[in-house]
Amino acid sequence: QVQLVESGGGLVQAGGSLRLSCAASGRTFDTYAMGWFRQAPGKERDVVAVINWSGATVYADSVKGRFTISRDNAKNTVYLQMNSLKPEDTAIYYCAARKDPGLRLQVYDYSLWGQGTQVTVSS
Repeated sequence: QVQLVESGGGLVQAGGSLRLSCAASGRTFDTYAMGWFRQAPGKERDVVAVINWSGATVYADSVKGRFTISRDNAKNTVYLQMNSLKPEDTAIYYCAARKDPGLRLQVYDYSLWGQGTQVTVSS
């Protein structure tokens, strides 16, 4: 059974850092494009960052320079390092995977999703 499991969320003060992890199981994901999305209360789910098999990345403008997406194909794991966190970063963060390697930014481009992990940034 294919699964994506996120971890690393929590409560942090503004200016702090968190590192999210997404462990993939059930198949090898090294050729998959992987992404982090987030959904704040009352808002749509939006892309945060995506990474393809070769390490190419794309970031949402709101997180450029603060967040870094990376992957360890040997561990089947994708990471999101979040620095200089702001209250507006508060959301449920989801890991997603798509079989094709293209760097797509829309929710509908991804067929596999984790259950999400809550990130809360206090002011």
